[in-house]
Amino acid sequence: MRPELMDYLQAHGGRLPETPAAWVEAMNAARPFTVQGVLDIRFVAVDDESVTVEMPITDAARQPLGMLHGGVSLLLAETAASAHATWKVNLLERMPVGVEVSGSHLRAAREGTVVAVARVVQRGRHFVVHEVEIRHKEQGKLLSLCRVRNFYRPLAAREGR
Repeated sequence: MRPELMDYLQAHGGRLPETPAAWVEAMNAARPFTVQGVLDIRFVAVDDESVTVEMPITDAARQPLGMLHGGVSLLLAETAASAHATWKVNLLERMPVGVEVSGSHLRAAREGTVVAVARVVQRGRHFVVHEVEIRHKEQGKLLSLCRVRNFYRPLAAREGR
């Protein structure tokens, strides 16, 4: 875990902000340290059941034929779902880690912005499953439909606490 995040979590009882606007701001502030910064992924909204992120289709996100890369779509889905898995969780006790991601690519896009909405399908003590719809913002068309499963890895046991 990055030292900046560890310092923040220790100062705030292991939790990211629990108001939607503050959580979105905190997630976007971490962008320079992550792949989200490289691909210009921005968090837009969060609530108990979903998160919304946006990403422009740039050369960094295209495959050689000029279309949005399918792997980038899966990365976007996992980014949204895994981030949402941190919502209102004590990250000093358990950390969500992606253990499964799958997707069906339904349409191609070359330009514009994509919007991913990750919605909770099932939430348990050890796992959370999200369905993620990736749509073309300008046209509203569904580009990919993905499923992401995160495991809540206990941290206290690993560190001997």
